[in-house]
This record gives sequence, structure tokens and C-alpha cells, in this order.
Amino acid sequence: MGLVLFPGDGDVSSPDVSWSYTGFGVFRGWLARAEGFALDDMRGFGGLREWSDVSTSLAPLLNHPDDDGPDLTAVECAVMLPRLREIADGLDRDGADPLLQRHIDDILQLVVVLQFCVENDVELIFG
Repeated sequence: MGLVLFPGDGDVSSPDVSWSYTGFGVFRGWLARAEGFALDDMRGFGGLREWSDVSTSLAPLLNHPDDDGPDLTAVECAVMLPRLREIADGLDRDGADPLLQRHIDDILQLVVVLQFCVENDVELIFG
């Protein structure tokens, strides 16, 4: 069993991205490190640091329950897209180790899904 992030358009053929719960945790931890902080230090992830202490456009994704909580709006998706693209563009895809290659694939898939949500003005669902 795992987690799927998908547009709330009711069309099962729309793009999606999926992980195991462990894989999603690893991916979010990697994104947090790219943003300059450790996810494990944050409130809700075992730490005491408040989310108001960090500045990242990725907070709606990083500080979201795995498969519960509110859907992310198309506006929230639009806010995250530039930073996700920036992270992806800054990665060396040639000769990447398998875990980094998986993160690269995941971030590129996530960008496709978020872009779809923005273009179609639909929410991103965690399911």
C-alpha cells in the first residue's frame, strides 16, 4: 500500500505520482534538505522547530499529513512549481546514484501533476 498524489478532476487517466509511505518520507526529507533544513527537526516530524521558522514555498507539501488533511489548492500548486523546477534543473542527471535518480524522476513527475492541477484549476489530492 502506498500514497498517490493526483488531480481532483475525477479522471483516472490524469497524471499522478506515487510512493510507498516510506519512499514519500524519504523524498520529503530530501526536499527539506534542499531547502536548508532537516524535516526531522520540524514539529509534526519528531522535532520542535516551528514551520513559521522556515521559509520555503514547498511548505504545503512538506508539512502535509501523508494521506489525510486538506487537499492542496491549484494556487498552492502554482506557488510550489517554480521551486520544484529550480531544484530539478540544478541536479546532475548523468551518473546519478539510484536514490538520487529516483528523486529526480519523482520531482519531474510531481511537476507534471502540479502543472496539470494549475492548468485545470483543480486541487491536488493525497490518497
